[in-house]
Amino acid sequence: MGFESLVPYIKGKDEVEQPTIIVDSREARASPKIVKGLMELGADVVVKALPKGDYVISDECAFERKTVQDFVYTLTRRHLFEQLFLLKDAYPKPFILIEGYLPIIYKFSRIQPSSVWGAMFALAKRGINMIHTTNYKETVDFLYTSARQEQIVERRIPAVHPVKKLETTADAQIFFISSLPNIGREKAVSILRSYGNPFNALASVDRWARDIRGLGPKIVEKVKRILYTPFEGEEEQNGSGSE
Repeated sequence: MGFESLVPYIKGKDEVEQPTIIVDSREARASPKIVKGLMELGADVVVKALPKGDYVISDECAFERKTVQDFVYTLTRRHLFEQLFLLKDAYPKPFILIEGYLPIIYKFSRIQPSSVWGAMFALAKRGINMIHTTNYKETVDFLYTSARQEQIVERRIPAVHPVKKLETTADAQIFFISSLPNIGREKAVSILRSYGNPFNALASVDRWARDIRGLGPKIVEKVKRILYTPFEGEEEQNGSGSE
């Protein structure tokens, strides 16, 4: 009593009705085996440029796919959180799908495994659902089954949502500061709370390592390099070209 049959979720490709999966064009080029696998299962694959995410299976669910290596590499660049927060703004149920052998993180020398687990926990705590597959075949099976559940069982239609524009001054301020090297959203909020506005924050950049927890001298030097290095536009980089 009260339990739902799993049969609708696992019926196979012999059925007439098949799901549609929207795949980002860059992801399709990078992972043709996944696209081919989805089509072989019977899914209608639509390839198009997506504002955010790699796969869209309904009006609620979208996925960002990363291999384990890509996931770790992205952590060192601090881009992952921004990508996924934008995905979360666009879709009520965002997912990150991590593909590969997770224990390999213990063989990386540049990043501690605890940093990887910490990042995963932080994302899950902020409402980013996490899925792990060991190879592309499992990724294909998972995406296909999920799309069937959303579309055939739940009757949801796949829909691409635009990335929300920055609606408030605070959003724009956070976006501006978080775009600096190795800053990200959380540190940007800490900086703005400490100095009141972006102008004061940039004017006080020499004090960041002392005033802001988690901001060391190396990060501050990278930020200062961006702020103080003279701009070389295309004309300066490529030469005048007209002489």
